[in-house]
Amino acid sequence: MKRVYLVLAIVGAAVPYYFFLQHVGTEGITLPAFVAAVFPNPAASGFTSDLLLSSFVFWIFMFGAGEGGPRPWPFIVINLLIGLSCALPAYLYWRERSRAQDHEELG
Repeated sequence: MKRVYLVLAIVGAAVPYYFFLQHVGTEGITLPAFVAAVFPNPAASGFTSDLLLSSFVFWIFMFGAGEGGPRPWPFIVINLLIGLSCALPAYLYWRERSRAQDHEELG
């Protein structure tokens, strides 16, 4: 699963940035234009709200994982700069990687 998570993290970075770069190319880098673009109608607002709430739940999960996972701060930064589609599989990749290393050390 570790490799699947890594591939999903890469795809989860590439796909959103494809669209983000199109937006920046036409609108420039302005927060008001970006917010207006992600909340243009009720359907898009629903998707945006779902993503924001899911990101918040992911953050709570990471802090609650304790010693079972990697430090959450890098993945929060990834979540804010790229998105949940990259941050979640990247976190799962690092968690699996850490568990595999712990398993190798034990035995």
